Amino acid sequence: MIRLSNIKAAYDEDIIKKVKALVPNARRIKIAKRSVDARKKSDVYYVYSIDVEAPDEGKILKRLKNAAPTAEKHYTFPKQGNMTNKPVIIAGAGPAGLMCALLLSQNGYRVILLERGKKVDKRMEDVRRLKEEGVLNTESNVQFGEGGAGTFSDGKLTTGIKDIRIKRVLEEFYRHGAPEEILYDAKPHVGTDRLCTMVKAIREEIIKNGSEVRFESKMSDIIIKNGTVAGVEVNGEYTIETDTLVIAAGHSARDTFEMLYGRGVNMEQKSFSVGARIEHKREMIDKSMYGDFYDKFPPASYKLWTHLKSGRGVYTFCMCPGGEVIASASEEGGVVTNGMSNYARNGENSNSAVLVNVDPPDFKTEHVLGGMYLQREIERRAFDAAGGGYKAPAMRLGDFLGKNTDGEVVTPSYKPGVTFCDIETVLPQYICDALREGIAEFGKKIKGFDSPGAVMTFPETRSSSPVRILRDESGQSNVKGLYPCGEGAGYAGGITSAAVDGIRTAELVAEVLK
Repeated sequence: MIRLSNIKAAYDEDIIKKVKALVPNARRIKIAKRSVDARKKSDVYYVYSIDVEAPDEGKILKRLKNAAPTAEKHYTFPKQGNMTNKPVIIAGAGPAGLMCALLLSQNGYRVILLERGKKVDKRMEDVRRLKEEGVLNTESNVQFGEGGAGTFSDGKLTTGIKDIRIKRVLEEFYRHGAPEEILYDAKPHVGTDRLCTMVKAIREEIIKNGSEVRFESKMSDIIIKNGTVAGVEVNGEYTIETDTLVIAAGHSARDTFEMLYGRGVNMEQKSFSVGARIEHKREMIDKSMYGDFYDKFPPASYKLWTHLKSGRGVYTFCMCPGGEVIASASEEGGVVTNGMSNYARNGENSNSAVLVNVDPPDFKTEHVLGGMYLQREIERRAFDAAGGGYKAPAMRLGDFLGKNTDGEVVTPSYKPGVTFCDIETVLPQYICDALREGIAEFGKKIKGFDSPGAVMTFPETRSSSPVRILRDESGQSNVKGLYPCGEGAGYAGGITSAAVDGIRTAELVAEVLK
């Protein structure tokens, strides 16, 4: 097999037809990668890498300068298990927990997957109630429930890591209902609507493989004997005996962190980020990114970063083209924002988080949960500033930057609604100062990013876990048989990296159980 790289194609050009013209006798043509080159706004186009099988590949390699030999790489799970062993308990059905459970169940291991929240269909109703009625269910919301926090997002699958397991993650997602283009797009996404279908299909396979998935079943305690996991308590009502526990709780499982701390599980403070959601008109962002081709390509996304003289980093995160800002609280009396978009990305606004790094010295305490307490403090200030009812505080970017806000303004998408107020009543001064400087820099990179009519809705506090649950080379904590895993444990930063860590943890569990 050979790979043809850097094949340019117009937005409406049939790439398969173009490749067949280059290699008329191709037996197989497969898109390996697709991206958009928008560096010149007057000439925007797709760039493809294509894998081709043909009988005369040697001649093709000599004839085409952009051709090179390639081979498909396949992931193989290392060990087959025995269903008669004690069950592997996995706490948390986000990307890490789901993929860990899926791979173990596919390879003969018996899993009981515990999820404190509800099945995705019921969870959607609880998310709707918070959005439309201001009623929060603290156990079923954007943070808790089948699929984890990533289910209500853009479903972005980009990651900074390089790992053979990424391919397996994407293949499993596609097999369970994600769109085919996630296998080759440079910036793949699923969208909340498709994610809800996908996680349900993964759950159904786990059950079909002979394992269990229990919803509304919170791991309320762990049982430790002689420094080793002996079981878990569920909802304070019953226990399950096990000597293998994977903790794949999300970054918002604060009561779980407190329980683990109380049980002597080693953890450490971890940096995270705090900021706001910024919304622009989608058409404005598309025009800034694509120029005259703004309506020919999928809604535009961006990723921006700058390092300030103060030492702070400011960056955009979880950009949601054509999406909305959503209510993401999981504790009473606190406001949290996040962003989501459906697969079509056809909403009026585009949004992203604009975040500033927060490091352990900012916590003003050496307590291992100091970062968590800082998050909670900011969220409660936001609740009070907005007047309660899970409305969110918001501010025009022009007011924040000291500019005239006359002209077109963005209508905030956050529901149950916003209350306009000064962001400095909610976020620490060092965060606000960094945001001002960072957004001004981003306005130089994307025309209109610092438009006075844009709106900031805040706070965004749950970008990543505020703690790291320590683990050794075997994947276990100081408590033998306890495997910290995924984003909540401090080892991932998004859907794909969390899913990869879930697979890696499944391998480590299998190595011990054999």
